[in-house]
Amino acid sequence: MKRPVFTGAAVAIITPMNTDGSVNYDELGRIIDDQIAHSTDAIVICGTTGESPTLTDEEHTECIRYTVKKAAGRVPVIAGTGSNDTKYAIWLSQQAEADGADALLLVTPYYNKTSQAGLLAHYTAIADAVHIPCILYNVPSRTGCNLTPATLAELAKHPNINAVKEASGNISHVAEIAAACGDSLNIYSGNDDQIVPLLALGGKGVISVLSNVAPKQTHDMVMHYLNGDTKAATKLQLDAIELISALFCEVNPIPVKTALNEMGYAVGPCVAPLCEMEPKNLETLRTALKNYGLI
Repeated sequence: MKRPVFTGAAVAIITPMNTDGSVNYDELGRIIDDQIAHSTDAIVICGTTGESPTLTDEEHTECIRYTVKKAAGRVPVIAGTGSNDTKYAIWLSQQAEADGADALLLVTPYYNKTSQAGLLAHYTAIADAVHIPCILYNVPSRTGCNLTPATLAELAKHPNINAVKEASGNISHVAEIAAACGDSLNIYSGNDDQIVPLLALGGKGVISVLSNVAPKQTHDMVMHYLNGDTKAATKLQLDAIELISALFCEVNPIPVKTALNEMGYAVGPCVAPLCEMEPKNLETLRTALKNYGLI
């Protein structure tokens, strides 16, 4: 059995921006401290929610270094270092390891995509090049590339491949992964509306967008379930459904950054081509935040 990188709820943290488009490290530090104070179990920096596709190499690596330093060992730091270019993913992963990241989050290759044989070669090459745990990230709605249960079972034989973040949205697919991989691969939910269902299939937690605005509730949802209180976990899951839906009413991370600004944080705008929310969707988000007690 592979020891999980974390158990509970990891925040897929946003990247705060100044008005000139530079990274607002002071606000990032404030958010990291607030997340840890409210029971976040791990921090995922430079993932999709962190707008990694529009960060420069310098920003990407500095955000990882800054987060490692700010977290100071209080919770694991997982660095998003995936790419559709294997050589670049290896470079970024090695840099993150050198800068103190506890683990890596590696999205499937996007746009050029690849076959299942290509996925085996891609992830094996990255895992061979580092000495820290790798969490594979399956999100075919964004990448057009799907990790099959058979491919994951083969990859799980590698000692550095620790887990998969499953964001296919297909619970049957998750069940097939759990059956194929058993204790050789940990599973994390990549969908906030499916945390409890995935835990029921043996999942260890969630890598969460919701945690940006509700870290304690997301942590508690997982821990209640793992401690045997399925009723309390289910209530927290259902209570959050309206908010989760609102956080994905436009392309992530547009709504969650807007939500944090509404809550009094200074996270700034998204980087183009992501833009401001449409007025009707903004009202939907504000209503959900009010109903959840966040504004």
